[in-house]
Amino acid sequence: MNEAIGKFFARLLPVLLMLVMGVVIGRYFFGVGRTDWQELALYVHAIIFLGCAGWAYQADEHVRVDIFYRTASLKYKKMINTFGTLFFLLPFLSVISFYSIDYIAASWKVSEISTESGGLTIVYIQKTLILLFPLVLLFASLSDLKKLWK
Repeated sequence: MNEAIGKFFARLLPVLLMLVMGVVIGRYFFGVGRTDWQELALYVHAIIFLGCAGWAYQADEHVRVDIFYRTASLKYKKMINTFGTLFFLLPFLSVISFYSIDYIAASWKVSEISTESGGLTIVYIQKTLILLFPLVLLFASLSDLKKLWK
């Protein structure tokens, strides 16, 4: 499931590329700046990052300092991964989820819009997607724990 979710959001990469190209061409070749396009590119980038985080975690493509881990036994790696997931990742995801809810609710309450002139009027929707990050990482971490102890 994590891979399917990640691949779904990864399909937005060409959209991001086109938006950035449109912003650059518009600004540097035609002298026209579009704040809404710039913000949309920023939001699409955020959606890709948030949506693909679980896929990257499950594929073991996340950043890791593995000076000792690299040469360790499988049993040691299993214990380290379990400990890291239970005592670092899951509490981290809980904190992000907990503090995001009030932040998102406040944004929806005022129907938050961009502070930039000509910016997007859907900032509250983009902020809602913050919860995508802990959700996909939760799925990936549970899948990883299941795989570790199978």
